[in-house]
Amino acid sequence: MNTTDRPGEINARPVRHPWRWVALAVIAVLVAMMISSFVTNPAWDWGFVATVMNYRPVLQGLLRGTIVGTIGAMILGIVGGVLLAIMRLSDNPVLRGVAFVYTWFFRAIPRLVLLVMLGSGLAVLYPHLDIGFPFAQQLFGTDNPLMVGTIQVNKISNTIIIGIIGLGLSEAAYMAEIARAGIQSVDPGQAEAAKAIGMSNAKTMRRITLPQAMRVIVPPTGNETIAMVKDTSLLSAVPIIVELWFQVTQVASNTYRIMPAYVAGVIWYLIVCSILMIGQSYLERYFGRGFGTGPAAGATKSRLRLNFIGGDH
Repeated sequence: MNTTDRPGEINARPVRHPWRWVALAVIAVLVAMMISSFVTNPAWDWGFVATVMNYRPVLQGLLRGTIVGTIGAMILGIVGGVLLAIMRLSDNPVLRGVAFVYTWFFRAIPRLVLLVMLGSGLAVLYPHLDIGFPFAQQLFGTDNPLMVGTIQVNKISNTIIIGIIGLGLSEAAYMAEIARAGIQSVDPGQAEAAKAIGMSNAKTMRRITLPQAMRVIVPPTGNETIAMVKDTSLLSAVPIIVELWFQVTQVASNTYRIMPAYVAGVIWYLIVCSILMIGQSYLERYFGRGFGTGPAAGATKSRLRLNFIGGDH
């Protein structure tokens, strides 16, 4: 082939983007102004912020209210949500109807309203909640084998237990839709193949469907967990005093140094949510192995190619 037939060298110039540099300069100026305000304005009172962050009541509220409340509510919400999702996908119309009504009700009620009703109204309606066969107490009295026990609702109506129950019941409705979407994302042929080799429905769901559905379930569940950390600030409506934002608000009211106390609470929320975001990214990477085009998927494809070349079966 004659080299003269080849096209000549192309002297291409990169496209200029002057507005990018303008935007960068504007952002840099705004960031510098914010940092200057934080450093030079004495009203921020960063020393007092650090003091509030280390107050024993604030730390107790962070641990016993925010963290414990988040863990308890998410455990209740995830377990309940998975059960509700399985019920929604069941062939039984009664189970489907019950799950639908549950999700409809708790998704329609604001969490603040739900917590107020549980904290203030539940103990009025049911100061002692009897557990047993319906109408057993009215028919046979309190001393009968049909009565399992009694819950003293008035003793837990303003504790973290009722807060976890309220947030968990609400979260289960949202987790049900997340779990249902994850389960439906799995190819139905997977369940059919499992049944063909003799797996029961429960084992198929536990060993085949749910592990594959986790790739879809984990990201929104991580978002729900982060949102739950912030929603624990609503526990003051129960009212629960051993909670981070309630204690921060008390410090602000007692010292009249409102913004520094609020900033202390905001920083704690940022720390907890940042840790959860990092954990979520690792979980997404773990359950996303073999899917997409990320590093995990590339490593999996590389191993498959090596196994094929080496003749492994």
